[in-house]
Amino acid sequence: MLNLPNFLAFSRILLAPLMLWLLVGRNGAIFDGIHVSWLDYAAALVFVIASVTDGFDGFIARAWNQQTTLGAILDPLADKMLMLSAFLGLMLIDRANVWAVYLILTREFFITGIRVVAASKGLDIQASVWGKIKTLLQMFAIGFATMNWPYAEFLLWLAVGMTLYSGFEYVMSYSKKVDK
Repeated sequence: MLNLPNFLAFSRILLAPLMLWLLVGRNGAIFDGIHVSWLDYAAALVFVIASVTDGFDGFIARAWNQQTTLGAILDPLADKMLMLSAFLGLMLIDRANVWAVYLILTREFFITGIRVVAASKGLDIQASVWGKIKTLLQMFAIGFATMNWPYAEFLLWLAVGMTLYSGFEYVMSYSKKVDK
């Protein structure tokens, strides 16, 4: 069922490749004559819009009692696609360190794997406050790097640290539930 929360998650899936295209397509003929700063602005705007939908879709689904199986699939998929397109695009235009991107994406795929296993065992492991802080730090790092602002690299490495810590915490939470 394509209710409002699912529509918002699906829109994020569509915005993710648009952001990537705006970041890496700057040498293409379609952007000929457009200053790269305008492409940065456009990519940042797409990212902000997509990030806002991420906050609203979960809130609306819970508040309006519109949680669906489709939404449970679309929401994390959309989140991963957005982060993947942002970090890969930034890495390809040399605004994100390859090792930082590797560590963040590895953690994301690893935790997604754990979530799949947990779901197959009927376990639901909610994101902790550290996971939410991790997401915020990643969003700030992406925003700063997209706009080519100072401290982008510092924010990226801060996000890496929180990403690894929240991943460790997630694994510990999962192992406690499995061991019961």
